[in-house]
Amino acid sequence: METNAVLQTLIMKYLPWIIGGIVIFLIASLAVFIRLNMKLSRLNKKYERLMTGVEGGNLERILMKHLDDVRQAKDDIVQLDSRCQALREQLKGCIQRAGIVRFNAFDDTGSDLSYAIALMDENNNGVVLSSIFGRSEARCYAKPIVNGQSTYFLTQEEKEAMQKALEKK
Repeated sequence: METNAVLQTLIMKYLPWIIGGIVIFLIASLAVFIRLNMKLSRLNKKYERLMTGVEGGNLERILMKHLDDVRQAKDDIVQLDSRCQALREQLKGCIQRAGIVRFNAFDDTGSDLSYAIALMDENNNGVVLSSIFGRSEARCYAKPIVNGQSTYFLTQEEKEAMQKALEKK
């Protein structure tokens, strides 16, 4: 019985410290519980957002569908890129620059009814079209342009139309 009495005396002597330790342990446990509860709440919100719009679907099926969609989108991008490249190549030969000059070819006509139009592609190849309008007749001319030059004689108005087209790079 002596050991019980010694033990009881020892417990009574250190009882405030034992109770203080238990209280500190309970407060620390409560803080850990609150922290874990907050993390669980955030995870639940993320899970609910992830599963929005999914009726009874499992996560693996959802992820596999998403991966299939991503692969399809990548394939579509590759196809669109090749189409864009083909269009870029085709566009090189299309009219990209144009210049027009209107002028009065003859003193006896009333206004600027004559004109010169230069139409060129990316490589400055194309044509200069001219129309000379007079009271009794009208004449049209077409002169080829290769690399910004023509092998035919160009009038001042045709040169000016070419210059206007070349400035539109």
